[in-house]
Amino acid sequence: MTLTNARTTTHPSGAATTRQVVDEKDARGAANPTRAGRASLAILRLGTGFIFLWAFLDKTFGLGFSTPVERAWVNGGTPSQGFLNSDAVVGPLKGFFASIASPLTDVLFMAGMLGIGVAVMLGIGLRVSAVAGSVIMVFMYLAEWPFAALTASNNPLVDYHIIYALALIAVAATYAGDTWGFGVPWRKLAIVRSQPWLV
Repeated sequence: MTLTNARTTTHPSGAATTRQVVDEKDARGAANPTRAGRASLAILRLGTGFIFLWAFLDKTFGLGFSTPVERAWVNGGTPSQGFLNSDAVVGPLKGFFASIASPLTDVLFMAGMLGIGVAVMLGIGLRVSAVAGSVIMVFMYLAEWPFAALTASNNPLVDYHIIYALALIAVAATYAGDTWGFGVPWRKLAIVRSQPWLV
């Protein structure tokens, strides 16, 4: 709600009139949440997209953060197989995840990281990115099985995988690609208009 100040002025005829003047400070306060909210969602979108894009770059080229250069994908490393067959995967689904580890899962995982990262940073295809990214995050969440003590997660219900999935859903649901992104021109494309799931 915007507060107003009443100001009394004298009309040339000599009659006193009162007009409501919007308080400038309150007007700025009322306008900022929309602008700040859109900017905040755009920043969330860019940050979340970069998490996925960085994972692709680090695992592809072995930038030395989570992947040493000798285990880089370009040097014969196996990004998903390395994880799925590692001690990080625990719990009752360990056998299942080990059974699906293959060169195909490497390609699918890396394509997912690249596609989600680029699309989310550009602000396009956010619905597809939210679904694909959430599926990947839930699989990784279940692979690390946070429900037991002394696992990689420090929260048995809401860990970083869940937060990343929720962030993807939030930016898709709020059209966060419209701010500092290409969401508007993307939705105007004929193929996107005919296939709304591509939004």
